[in-house]
Formats: sequence, structure tokens, C-alpha cells
Amino acid sequence: MTYKYSICYPEKENIEYRNTPLSGSEVIEIAENYPWIDKLNHLRSLKEKDVYFNPALDFTCIEKGTSFCMTANFDKNQALEFSLWYNRPKKVKVLFGLLGEKEKMVVDDIWSISFNKSLKYLEHFIKRDDLLIEELYKN
Repeated sequence: MTYKYSICYPEKENIEYRNTPLSGSEVIEIAENYPWIDKLNHLRSLKEKDVYFNPALDFTCIEKGTSFCMTANFDKNQALEFSLWYNRPKKVKVLFGLLGEKEKMVVDDIWSISFNKSLKYLEHFIKRDDLLIEELYKN
């Protein structure tokens, strides 16, 4: 599989899109080496009216159209934490199951996750282990 990604900068109104295809290992490397803390410190230095986003990377699988977003924040102890957004097809019940199920794109989110755990979720996304990610979201 190949991936593309976008970057949200605190001080920029427009999202930066990088459409050059990447491998799964390149995705992991980008997330690991992104200057999360520097970007959050920069965010803190801005006036509220000048802030557009928290630092975020959004990776999209080109072949499947699924995506995985990591958004950084500081917790109450000033430690790095993330919210994660996972967009993928999921079977959902139509009219409480009376009309069966259909597949549609669904976004699941999870909050207050450590950097290391966020990278584990990202690895499962790269490995296309959708069921494992779903189970992790339930915990």
C-alpha cells in the first residue's frame, strides 16, 4: 500500500497536502520524527486569534481511501498526548437493523493517548489491521 499525507500547522489557515506516494515505513518515520513538541510550543506562543489548528498529521491510504489522523496536545501535566481519528468503511445497521446492514465510511476518535500508543495505532493502520484497531478503540 502507498500513502499520502497532510499537515495542519497552528499558524496556517490552509492545510498543506503532500501527495507524493509514501511507503508504510516512511509514514511511521514521518510521525516519529515530526517536531510535535516544537509545534505545540509554537502554538502556545501565538495569540488565540492567530491559531487555526493543533499540530496534526493525517495519513491516507491511496488504494483504500482510509485515513488515520494524529492531533497533538499537551495534557494537564504538560506531557505530549494525542487524539486519533480513524476513517474507514464499517458495516452499520440501517434503521436499528430492521433493514439489515450497509457499509459506509465512519470516523472513530480516541482521546488522551500517549505518543508511543499513538504510534502503535498507526502501525496497525499501516498493516491494515482494521479489526484490531476497532478493538483498541473499544478499550
